[in-house]
Amino acid sequence: MVERVRFVRAMIFFRKSLARSKAERNAANDLQKKINFVGMSEEKLNIAGNGIPLAERIRPKSLDEYVGQEHLVGKGAILRNMIDTGNISSFILWGPPGVGKTTLAYIISKQLNRPFFSLSAVSSGVKEVREVIAKAKDKNFFSRQTPILFIDEIHRFSKSQQDALLGAVEDGTIILIGATTENPSFEVISPLLSRCQVYVLKELTAENLDTLLTRALEKDEYLKTLNIKVKEKEALFRYSGGDARKLLNILEIITSTYEASSAVSSLTRESAKSDKKSGKSSSDHVHALVIDNELVTNRLQENMAMYDKNGEQHYDIISAFIKSMRGSDPNAAVYWIARMLKGGEDPLFIARRMVILAAEDIGLANPNALLLAQSTFAAVQQIGLPEGRIPLTECAIYLATSQKSNSVITAIDGATAYVEQTGDLSVPLHLRNAPTKLMKELGYSDGYKYAHEYAGNFADLEFLPEEMSGTKIYDPGENKKEDEIRQRIRRLWPKYKY
Repeated sequence: MVERVRFVRAMIFFRKSLARSKAERNAANDLQKKINFVGMSEEKLNIAGNGIPLAERIRPKSLDEYVGQEHLVGKGAILRNMIDTGNISSFILWGPPGVGKTTLAYIISKQLNRPFFSLSAVSSGVKEVREVIAKAKDKNFFSRQTPILFIDEIHRFSKSQQDALLGAVEDGTIILIGATTENPSFEVISPLLSRCQVYVLKELTAENLDTLLTRALEKDEYLKTLNIKVKEKEALFRYSGGDARKLLNILEIITSTYEASSAVSSLTRESAKSDKKSGKSSSDHVHALVIDNELVTNRLQENMAMYDKNGEQHYDIISAFIKSMRGSDPNAAVYWIARMLKGGEDPLFIARRMVILAAEDIGLANPNALLLAQSTFAAVQQIGLPEGRIPLTECAIYLATSQKSNSVITAIDGATAYVEQTGDLSVPLHLRNAPTKLMKELGYSDGYKYAHEYAGNFADLEFLPEEMSGTKIYDPGENKKEDEIRQRIRRLWPKYKY
């Protein structure tokens, strides 16, 4: 855009030099004023052209500017109190992309005025961790303020890299702030996790996104000089998916098409007639960029390749992968695996999702699916990439082509609903444990039948609370394996009416 504006200015200068009459020179001067307004100053052109992303240009610098996560940083909230008192301990911020994890870490370090070190788990190793810890010890020698070490994407650190942090966190050499999009219970080693609090960040609401959009248009030195009118916001917020960075990236994609040349073209066509007739100033003719749902959708489709480069479609692609396997399409499943691996996705994340799918969407229709998924996770963990792509693909094809059943998750969800509805129903006396004489005298365990003492290793007994007697919770799926299960339950338990 910068080069185009400069080119247009040069053309206007050339036009002025060729003007023969005073009227022609005046028209050229008027157009020069208009393009200066549209093109803005060289300083502002540099803001747009120096490559700094919009998300970075308007990054909040204080908690008052921070948007969202009121449950953590609102008045009286736990993190807000820690920051206000200065008594901060190590913690991990867990949440989806673009909800303010990195920003919050920087705000905390600035507000507490502590030495601040930052590492990215993607590009750092044990050597870099030890170097930072050594620097932190030097800082501690000269200052009473414990330095903060922020590690972005801490879930990508290996066990040895996380082990290198343990001593420094435990003895107070550093205060660790980790950021992760993955469940720390799976990705952070237990000794380190036990030394850190975990705070969960939520997706931003439509109200939060609206605040960010308004701030970008009103505060950014570049955007506020453009004539942008937001007519509809629904598509903006839908494609953003609660992700602030995604929202601002979309805004940049849209405004990047708002070239000065289009404004100049409009001015050139209308300026001679309009200025004479209406007497309006040059700024009245600046071409407006009207953002509506149609424009957002069209621009994103045109720029989808650029939109995906930074992994912005992480959750969309994993969703497509899961749905392809659930829908029994092995070709689509393998395609989405390739997309994720090509984009740098953590292979263990893919393997973990297949373990979940094996239990949730296949279940008892083919119990071997869960065994294979668990073995795949272990194999990928042991061998890594690029060879890990092979067991990943094998498992995905197996899961996609396997018989499906969701009877297991339906059963546990149904049981949970009963628990919430009925509360804590009493355990029948004959099922209670009776380790003491008193309990036996009270009737605990009276009437219990030990199944292995009966024919077929089965004893007809009530195992549910009295109020739920005869309630059917598990409903076998329509497949060969669960047909056998249904027949067995029907024979053993006529009361459930299978």
